[in-house]
Parts: sequence; C-alpha cells; structure tokens
Amino acid sequence: MHKVPRLWRDFCWLAVMFVWSNMVMSQVVSSFAPTGELRAAINLGNPILAKNDPATGQPVGVSVDLARLLAQRLGVPLKLVVVDAAGKSVDAVSSEQADIGFFAIDPVRGAAIEFTAPYVLIEGAYLVKQASPLQRNDEVDQTQHRVVVGKGSAYDLFLTREIKHAQILRSPTSPTVVDYFVEHGADVAAGVKQQLEADAQRVPHLRLLPGHFMVISQAMGLPKSRGAEAAAYLHRFVEEMKTNGFVKEALTRHRVEGATLAPLVKP
Repeated sequence: MHKVPRLWRDFCWLAVMFVWSNMVMSQVVSSFAPTGELRAAINLGNPILAKNDPATGQPVGVSVDLARLLAQRLGVPLKLVVVDAAGKSVDAVSSEQADIGFFAIDPVRGAAIEFTAPYVLIEGAYLVKQASPLQRNDEVDQTQHRVVVGKGSAYDLFLTREIKHAQILRSPTSPTVVDYFVEHGADVAAGVKQQLEADAQRVPHLRLLPGHFMVISQAMGLPKSRGAEAAAYLHRFVEEMKTNGFVKEALTRHRVEGATLAPLVKP
C-alpha cells in the first residue's frame, strides 16, 4: 500500500480547515444578520455613546463606530435602529427588532441579552439644587427625598435595587431627567455624570454631588437566541477593539469625557 505523501496530507488538512472555518463564519454571519443586514440599536439618550451630529443630523459616536466596523467585518450592510432611551434599546434587541446593541450590563437585562465584557466604564452621579443640604452620595437614600431617574436606564435598574427609603420618580428618558427634576420639585436627579454636568451649565442653581454613586460597565450585546458562536465572536471583537486602541481613539475623536477604557478581559 502506498503511503500518502505528507505534503498532500497537509494540503488536504488545510483544505478541510478552510472549508470548516468558512462554514463556521457563514453561520456566525447568519446569526448576527438573519435579515441580511446588521441592525444596530443606537441609544441617543446617553451622550457618551452616541448623539446626533448637528451638521448632518445623523447619529455619531463610539457605538456607531463600533457597529459600522462590525458590519464591515461580517460583510453585511449596517442599519441603525435609533432610539432615545436605554429601555427602548433593550426592548429592540430583546424582541430581535435589532441584532446588536450597546448597554450597561445589568442582571435584569441579562435575561434576554448576552453581554460582552465592558468596553468603557461610565460614572453615574447625583445632581441637586444649589441650596440643597445634601453634600454626599450616602445622604440621598432618606424617606423625605425624591430621586428622579430615566425610566428603564441602568441607573433606574440599579437604584430600584439599592434605594431602600427614598422615593424614585421616573422621567420618560435620561436626557429629560433634569427638566423633570426641576418641573416636579424633586430633591435629586440621577444619571450619566457628563449629561448632568452639561445640564448644570444649562439650568441655573444646580450642582453635582462629589464622586459617583455607581460605575456603569458599558458593553455590547445580542439576543441570547443567536447562539454561543456569535456571542464568542462579539466578545473577541470587543476585546480586539480595546487592545488595538480603536475604542480609546473613538472616545478621543468624539471628545467624550466621563468615560474610561475598560480593562481587558481574556476569553
């Protein structure tokens, strides 16, 4: 019996691996984009992630950049599903009206969404009236206080679990928190530190309490139904974008303050 030359065996092995890897990648693409395009939920309610470009009226930001690059990697068109609140973004991905989204990691959301490791960390802060007696974050949770937070936001989910005495009021979206806080004469507004700082410049006689009451781990996510291969691919994509400087450069390019690059996480 003639032995098969080693070169031929190696060639056959490489051919099999090439076909197998193409099949796996094809399955991954189908998992991400079952409609033929990658539908990315973009939340304009968090200015650290995305906002409308005043010159073009189009969404821009770190999340838009990541979605665009992922679509290019997968070789499919990108469709932005633009919403104005985190809860709507969660609903879009949970109901598979969108294929990916950008979320604060939270166990409630994790029931339907598979998260990557975080790519940025964002501070959540409290804002009060200038004349408020409150000076520290740990003074907020008292029976006489009313705290306003964006409905369905990560801050809403966190404070719903953690606040034991204060009353929580929910504005329609995170960007409307401060106006709702002023209109209803509440004691505290809670949300993205950067957004609250901008609102304190816009609305007189307001101040932020020092530090933060929580740190948001901002990640990418996809419906859990899309499978382990797609989830692993998205995890590797996020870690690569942190490693190669893409996320850090995007934060700089979009002049984002109040967010820091998340630590690397091994597969």
